[in-house]
Amino acid sequence: MLDSYLPILTLIFIAICFSVGASIFSRLVGENKPSAVKLSAYECGMPPVGSAHAKFSIKFYIIAMLFIVFDIEVVFMYPWAVMFKRLGLFGFAEMGVFILILLVGYVYVWKKGALEWE
Repeated sequence: MLDSYLPILTLIFIAICFSVGASIFSRLVGENKPSAVKLSAYECGMPPVGSAHAKFSIKFYIIAMLFIVFDIEVVFMYPWAVMFKRLGLFGFAEMGVFILILLVGYVYVWKKGALEWE
């Protein structure tokens, strides 16, 4: 029974040894000379203003979730487009139903005011 798990356990052991070894090697060989330039803000070039724990409006999260949902749904259209000729009229009708469901969801979200940014 344990023989079937031996390759997986071996791979996990090798991965752990590699990651720990790479971290230790980096610590020993790498230079650690912090300076004002190295410790400055680099993502947007601006020093941070205020606390990192600022509260965001719930609208931000709702719009972000809606974007992800509709974006993922659009991904399902790519395989359909590739197989469009093979699927024929049945595939066209199925995608029409799919788009109709997306449209109903979009209209519902719009009528509820979830897309309004205040």
